[in-house]
Amino acid sequence: MTYRIGAFVVDTREGRIAQVVGERGSRLTLRRPGGGVEWEAPFASLRLATREDREAAGLWPNGSQPAYGCEECEQLEAAYHEAAAGDDHAKTGEALVVQRRHWRRAHVAGGWPC
Repeated sequence: MTYRIGAFVVDTREGRIAQVVGERGSRLTLRRPGGGVEWEAPFASLRLATREDREAAGLWPNGSQPAYGCEECEQLEAAYHEAAAGDDHAKTGEALVVQRRHWRRAHVAGGWPC
């Protein structure tokens, strides 16, 4: 099974949630959500992150919806969709990382609204 760039997966070898940032043969390149050191993992040691996994990692607080009305969220969402429409997977992944980083800093750690 393959996962698209930007997908959240769990590396079952250590139980770490990660975001797919690349692919090399039968291995995926992963990075912690929001950035950090990258590592590789074989497809067989990965599974798609569930909603509960993402909530536990602070990527989506308690099942709530995105911050509608947050101007920065809207701008970052538009930038992500624009990047995803192209063929540059790295640019798409980076746009998603920036979007998620904003979400965690402004809405999970910093409260509502932004």
